[in-house]
Amino acid sequence: MIDRRSVLLSSLALAACGNTGAAPAVDATPLKSIAPFPIGVAAMSGHFDEPAWVNLALTHVSQLTPEWEMKMEYILSETGDYRWEAPDRIADFCTAHELRLYCTTLIWYSQDSAFFRSLDPARFRREYDRYIAEVVGRYRGRATGWDVVNEAVAEDGNGLRSCLWSDVLGQEGYIARAFEQAKMADPDAVLFLNDYNLENNPVKGATFLRLVERLLKAGVPVGGIGTQSHLDIEIPAGQTRAFFKEAARFGLPIHVSELDASLRSEGRIDIRSPRQKIDQQTARVAELTEAFVALPSAQRFAFTVWGLRDTDSWLRGGARDDGKDSPVLFDAAGRPNPMYRTVMAGLQGD
Repeated sequence: MIDRRSVLLSSLALAACGNTGAAPAVDATPLKSIAPFPIGVAAMSGHFDEPAWVNLALTHVSQLTPEWEMKMEYILSETGDYRWEAPDRIADFCTAHELRLYCTTLIWYSQDSAFFRSLDPARFRREYDRYIAEVVGRYRGRATGWDVVNEAVAEDGNGLRSCLWSDVLGQEGYIARAFEQAKMADPDAVLFLNDYNLENNPVKGATFLRLVERLLKAGVPVGGIGTQSHLDIEIPAGQTRAFFKEAARFGLPIHVSELDASLRSEGRIDIRSPRQKIDQQTARVAELTEAFVALPSAQRFAFTVWGLRDTDSWLRGGARDDGKDSPVLFDAAGRPNPMYRTVMAGLQGD
């Protein structure tokens, strides 16, 4: 996947430059008022300086996920020092506003630290355990759950990724160790294995679920399944519903952890009209929402959107942004997009 750090930081800076300090009127039914499960959104600490963002978030959501500022790239320096300013601010915002705090991510193939690369195997294991204990332990009793391992399955779905963690600790060994350490650091947090393209690519979805099955059989304390749901709006109807049916068989909580649905066609000539693209988007999001709502109540952990307004989305950051994509629930002014109305209808069972 694209490194999201640069695009989300640039989009946040652009939003801040356009901040007038005024909070717009919210003319949509609060999603959290009708959902029988938490509605979440990704946040950067800088969002809290925007009254418009704060007003919109507090109206609609009941859970926050730190978008980047609780990842290793932020927390752990090259010298092994830890920094806590931004993640603490996000945790404190949740406490102040009585929101659930969901944390991501402890171990991710895409982010390690130069600090780890200089260690011998024995010290590597100690520092791996220490990192998880320090980070999870700091938010013990405040975090409702964690993405313990993120994106372990290969891009095409054929097997698992190789990375620094797997090179030293084994391809499934680093995963099991991370869950075991996280469980010791916070026994009450729900511990998730999280990945993307599980709906978009049935091969990857099946590989992911086989991994979950192997880990559970080995006694690894996987407590939940996270599907990022960065939806390809051109996937066939029924594909998302089929994945949720298979995922539900474990009886674990399921988290729609990073929902967005781009209207762009990456790397392809796009002859679709704007109306066709919106129709595809809302159909795929409707299927996702309905599949999640249909789960047993104990398995509906949370429904999280990866960005509140279009301009908050990582898909609208940097040179890739043509100013036209509308991948999340609200536009730049906080007005409902068609995707909002689709989610609303799904929550209401319409």
